[in-house]
Amino acid sequence: MIIMVIVVSNLFWNKEDWKEVIRVDGRGYYAYLPAVFVYHDLNLGFFNKIEKEKYFSPSNFFDYRTRVNNTFINKYFCGTALAQLPFFLAAHLWCYISSGDADGYSRPYMVMISLAALFYLALGLVFIRKLLILFDISDRNIVLVLLAVVFGTHLFYYSSCEAGMSHIYSFAFFAMLIYYGKQFFRLNKQVYILFVSILLGILALIRPVNLISVFILPFLSGGLQNLKVSLEGMMKQKSCFFFGLVAFILLVSVQPVLYRISAGTFFIYSYKDDGFNFLAPHMVNILFSYRKGLFLYTPVLFISLIGGYYLFQKNKFEFYSLFAFLFILTYILSCWFLWWYGGSFSSRVYIEYIPLFAILLGIALKNIPVSWLRKLYISLIFLLIIVCQIQTYQYRYYKIHWSDMTREKYWKVFLRLDQLMLSPPEKAQ
Repeated sequence: MIIMVIVVSNLFWNKEDWKEVIRVDGRGYYAYLPAVFVYHDLNLGFFNKIEKEKYFSPSNFFDYRTRVNNTFINKYFCGTALAQLPFFLAAHLWCYISSGDADGYSRPYMVMISLAALFYLALGLVFIRKLLILFDISDRNIVLVLLAVVFGTHLFYYSSCEAGMSHIYSFAFFAMLIYYGKQFFRLNKQVYILFVSILLGILALIRPVNLISVFILPFLSGGLQNLKVSLEGMMKQKSCFFFGLVAFILLVSVQPVLYRISAGTFFIYSYKDDGFNFLAPHMVNILFSYRKGLFLYTPVLFISLIGGYYLFQKNKFEFYSLFAFLFILTYILSCWFLWWYGGSFSSRVYIEYIPLFAILLGIALKNIPVSWLRKLYISLIFLLIIVCQIQTYQYRYYKIHWSDMTREKYWKVFLRLDQLMLSPPEKAQ
């Protein structure tokens, strides 16, 4: 984490660079905080003053509003802002104490949001470590897994360079959810139902598609019989289930309440014509394409699948339930009308689910029996970490285009660091 703080402070805490902490979609996720606590205006009347005048940047401007019932509302969901809230309030307090500019967008706010992303990165890693311990992964292998997921995946980019995006926050809460879900099935303590319900509610409030996380529970149970016994026990002791359900409903109802206040109706589909087309999935593209392929730009996740072989040998139920979840996840994510999800490095919508790949990577490291093969696998992990870091660097300097990569473009710049562009082209909108 010290390395990450150094990286972020060098990139975004100097000169005018702090103005780039929150970009594109992230500006919409964040806007709930100044809207509620500074301007008291969920209809975003401050947008022109802030986005078009005071903090205007041609490369960073993004209109996150949508019109409903003849008024403007925020297109995005409020869960990310909820996760950022403690850091926003700390910055807000500091601005008042120091007589700084308490407009919600000045430097203290941006520094605190970048720290928020690092905090949730650390929180997610803590719970990945706890998970790996439950899978009997050794401390040495855990260290290697954590290095791989931080520096060998797009988790690095989205925790350091895109602090306003939702994915790093979902990553942390998903890691917590699968840890407490695993503990529920291991220990059969009903209180974990409440924890899982709260976390599922937060995940849904960040991005509703995160509700798919509930389908990971069979894998966490460890076996069909244990799944049945645990669910039967949950239905017999209904108090925790009831309170968990209430907590979930209260959390997800925050968004409809905000809609009611801002637009006069509880239920709004703010994305309008954008949505899923479940008859036209792009499963191969989302995983392997030159445009945004998950395994092309973050190949360490691909080699983690080797852990599936050893999982199959140990527990076929866990294998089938985990890979069924990954299949369903990929199908749903690839059905979004913009399957490459606009401007992004790799397929950013998988960041939330990196804890599952971490488990597979840990299982592979634990079970590869031959010494030379294990050394080769570890060497490959470090090699792919380097590849990911180079490609991340290329993406930051626009040698890897934010949206329109092709086979020709990819191999033309493959691992090249020479002649980096000094002036970025038009950024993603």
